[in-house]
Amino acid sequence: MGRVTHTLPEGEPVFGVTSLDNQFYLLRCKPSEQIEVYDVDSYCLQHCLNVPRCGTVYDMVACGHNHCIYVADTSRIHKVDLPGGAVRRWSVNEGSGLLSKWSVNEGSGLLSLTVTVVAHNVLVTCCKVRKIKEFTTDGQLVREIVLPQHVSSPLHTVQLSSGDLVVCHGNRGDPLHRVCLIGSDGQVVKSHGGPPGAGKQQVNLPLHMAVDGNDFIFVADPNNQRVLLLSPTLTYIRDVVSSEQLKWRPSRLSLDVQRRRLYVADDEIKDGKYTAGRVIV
Repeated sequence: MGRVTHTLPEGEPVFGVTSLDNQFYLLRCKPSEQIEVYDVDSYCLQHCLNVPRCGTVYDMVACGHNHCIYVADTSRIHKVDLPGGAVRRWSVNEGSGLLSKWSVNEGSGLLSLTVTVVAHNVLVTCCKVRKIKEFTTDGQLVREIVLPQHVSSPLHTVQLSSGDLVVCHGNRGDPLHRVCLIGSDGQVVKSHGGPPGAGKQQVNLPLHMAVDGNDFIFVADPNNQRVLLLSPTLTYIRDVVSSEQLKWRPSRLSLDVQRRRLYVADDEIKDGKYTAGRVIV
């Protein structure tokens, strides 16, 4: 089990955690100054970044190559250039590219980055249409992968160093809650999980993931109030964050490989609504 070394203050729900260089970024669900910027060593709040004309936020990821942060709201991807925080935005639509529109409903639009040497792109998981879309840093659509019908409610996608994609899926009422290795054709090659449950071979609403340098996968499993670790072949290794270490439910993850830190957004949910949040390290 991991050891909690720090807990950031409670406040509005946390819908994104990421780090870059010597700063840690926390995305809260509020109308302005959505991104809180902390020093990674002292955890002191340095300042806040505002993403204007941003709808309800869903996720955030930092890109060291392009030195920016991508923020997803209900319909757009906002690119926040660092330092200085200048914001550019682009919206995408089903089957289209730059400057078109796409409708992202609740629970979709979670973000990650590709890990190839030549490309530093953004992966967006589109829940309602069961698609994974890859965009360049300027919003050009590179590819989209259509997932099969049984991969219902795909929530988040990460890429392994091999180029393979891993998708977590399953929502309330869905028969299968799994973490799946996806082939280039969108078909499931291997999976972990099945019907939702609390066993070592089960997950219940797997919501968000992070990958380390050896392709081991951390999975936020909120309905089981834990974060678990899977091998690159999706074999269960152990729980790394337990219900005793969480006050509420894990909803977003970010891994700082160099510092060996896992940032976990711990959010309170009442009557189906996010009401408060914090981050544990």
